[in-house]
Amino acid sequence: MKYKKLVGGGLIKIVNNTVPQALMKLGYTPEQSSEIVSYIDKNGKIEGAPYLKEEHLPVFDCSLAPQGGGRSINWTGHVRMMAAAQPFLSGAISKTINMPEESTVEDVMNAYIESWRLGLKAVAVYRDNSKRSQPLSAAKDAKKKAEAAPATGAAEPMQHELFARAQREKMPYERASVTHKFSVSGHEGYITVGKYDDGRPGEVFIKMAKEGSTLSGVMDGLALTISLGLQYGVPLKVFVDKLLNTRFEPSGITANPNIRFVSSVLDYIARWLGGRFISSDYLKLNGGAAHTENSGPGVLPPAILSALASLPAPSTAAKPTNAHEGAPTCSECGMLMVPNGACYKCENCGSTSGCS
Repeated sequence: MKYKKLVGGGLIKIVNNTVPQALMKLGYTPEQSSEIVSYIDKNGKIEGAPYLKEEHLPVFDCSLAPQGGGRSINWTGHVRMMAAAQPFLSGAISKTINMPEESTVEDVMNAYIESWRLGLKAVAVYRDNSKRSQPLSAAKDAKKKAEAAPATGAAEPMQHELFARAQREKMPYERASVTHKFSVSGHEGYITVGKYDDGRPGEVFIKMAKEGSTLSGVMDGLALTISLGLQYGVPLKVFVDKLLNTRFEPSGITANPNIRFVSSVLDYIARWLGGRFISSDYLKLNGGAAHTENSGPGVLPPAILSALASLPAPSTAAKPTNAHEGAPTCSECGMLMVPNGACYKCENCGSTSGCS
């Protein structure tokens, strides 16, 4: 019986295909062979199988003892098997000496000495469970595990904690959320973020108004990906930094005073999420202070306020222009540049396309 561990988790029990063939050679009927194979598949061992004669047990011995069984080929049998074939070969034999987990340093030393004495050219030794993962392994006795547990003490829970898989932290059935309306070059949309009880974002919903099914589906997929990542412990900053400065249409001027220009809808979503839940530095392109609702002339000294009151009111006819239209991306930070005379400059990091 072989036990194969799957990469994604789980275990497969495999009965060797040679077992029924050997049973037929030993004189067992097809019905008896079928019952013996069924017993092995159910119990993981051949000891105690119906109809099986005691003198036939050594024929089915394997490298490792099965669960609940005590029979296996001793490591010396591996060495002698190779020694019988080595005189007929000019090269070395590729055959692993499978040793049980209880093997000592002296056992390994004796395996090498015995191999040398029998004239082997190469030896590969493997002790069961000497690696954290292995494709084939012998099942352990549950009683031995229970006896070994007190001896491990606090080290075993720590090992489980280090190698445990990430667990999903699902959102509560009722949770607080915040909904934000945005507009990028006239394309409107809504971002809804559901929060855990401690205020951490745990899910994101993105709805684009008056858009086709393709863009809507892409946004739904993006929101689902971010939501699952957040619930499995991926920091929001990882998503924000990856989506930042992505460039495609629609792009341009926004209605948000804190985010005046973006290179795409994903750029806007990343900047808003970063500014709302991480740092206000994500809201600005040129390092200036982000706009707040409480900022205004009320925080200025009275003398400055009176001077400002004597100035003419600014014209409301001026409209913002898209200075980023057709501009290249910055080679340093990836942001769109703005015209600077005959060249371009980056408002985010200060780099230029060649002009000073």
